[in-house]
Amino acid sequence: MYLECFRVMENAPQIISGRAERDWMDGFHIRFPYRCLPLTMANTTGWEILCPTDIRICWNGGKDKTDVTISCRDREFSHFVESHFSHGVVTFHTGYLFRTPPQCALLAGGAPNHVKDGIQPLTGLVETDWLPFPFTMNWIMTRPGIVRFKKGEPFCFFQLTEHHKMDAVKPVIRRIEDAPVLQQEYETWSKVRREFNQNLMNGDVQTVKQAWQKFYFKGEKPDSDGEGQAEGHVNKRRLHMPEIADQSSVEMPAESVTDA
Repeated sequence: MYLECFRVMENAPQIISGRAERDWMDGFHIRFPYRCLPLTMANTTGWEILCPTDIRICWNGGKDKTDVTISCRDREFSHFVESHFSHGVVTFHTGYLFRTPPQCALLAGGAPNHVKDGIQPLTGLVETDWLPFPFTMNWIMTRPGIVRFKKGEPFCFFQLTEHHKMDAVKPVIRRIEDAPVLQQEYETWSKVRREFNQNLMNGDVQTVKQAWQKFYFKGEKPDSDGEGQAEGHVNKRRLHMPEIADQSSVEMPAESVTDA
């Protein structure tokens, strides 16, 4: 499966696979948040588009485009960010026209768990299986002030989604008692979890040494005694880094070559 990234700007920003690291996660004692597998998996399930230069954004709280002033260190990228929609909204140009397989779209927004004070990423679902022009990445200031993006910092994060299948999904609310096996597994987990936390509070040597339970990280159930991992469990994402297409060795989809 190809995710084609057609440059529409000569100096298009760099795209890389998502990184697990976050500054606020590094700041915790013994980097504790990295033990939360859902966090690191979310951080790495997609691709980042990186700022090509340092950006300074200032908003005075007004509703006009001119109430936002933007400056960057390198004049080469002066067109890269602009105040296009007013009301404190800032628009980043990705520099790419993306093409996904049929029925697949790109879900684009801010990098997961990448926290920025004073500004919020806006998320969009883009039908990149047919769209013949690029999309932009937009952020909205949450209060008057100054926000900075550093060179190499992600300003956009995107991932593929088969969004047409979402219409066929029917959420159903059930009682846990209607699934006795699942209920037993849940109750076992609850009991083991309570005992572990109590032992931590009591300073039990072995529990303190263990530090944390790794059931989810290992893909194991509390009653499995370490035997067998859940089918399909993943504890580390390994996405491909974008590569420059070699027309002599890579057979591109016929429709995409025509579009290019």
